[in-house]
Amino acid sequence: MKHFMFFDLDGTLTDSAEGILNCVKHALDLQNWPYPSAEDLRRFIGPPLIYSFQHIAGMNENQARQAVHDYRERYSVDGLFENRVFEGIPKLLDDLKQAGKHCYMVTSKPEEYSIRIADRFGLTPYLEQICGATLDGKMDKKEQIVQMALERAGNPDPSDVEMIGDRLHDVVGSRKYGIDCTYVLYGFGTREEAEEYQAAHIVDTVDDLRELLLHL
Repeated sequence: MKHFMFFDLDGTLTDSAEGILNCVKHALDLQNWPYPSAEDLRRFIGPPLIYSFQHIAGMNENQARQAVHDYRERYSVDGLFENRVFEGIPKLLDDLKQAGKHCYMVTSKPEEYSIRIADRFGLTPYLEQICGATLDGKMDKKEQIVQMALERAGNPDPSDVEMIGDRLHDVVGSRKYGIDCTYVLYGFGTREEAEEYQAAHIVDTVDDLRELLLHL
């Protein structure tokens, strides 16, 4: 049985699309930058912002850094609460806690924002740690956050840990430390991506996720 559950935030615990996309558009507007396609805009959900403004919007590094600044100005006030918890997540976390599992939030979103989101939406009581990125950009890759979470958890054996996420970054970032990843399809990824990056498990719904994790 696995005892440590590392949950991604955006697209796994909450549907944060509205707030993220509103803030991306706000940042692009301030530089009179054209919007990517609707499909490409949704790719902003998950990866570090500096990467997305460069590789999805096509900005250079200086433009991207300004865009991140402008994004966060709006996000820190309005965007982080343009959000909702996926139906069934509080019960899932409570059931896992009652079963003796240790639940952690492990996200590339800044830790400061992640704590506020968890508090606002009632997730904090179920989580032993909230592990997120730093605002200065020195720690924002998923693999860095996974490493930090492992350290805070007391460095459990990777075989005793399961990552749960909805994008390739969750699969790749956890695999670096020998951790299996369950890929959820109710978030912002696709079955094709999950299969391409060889997620250990793929589930369609929160109910499916609950049944899987309780028996891992």
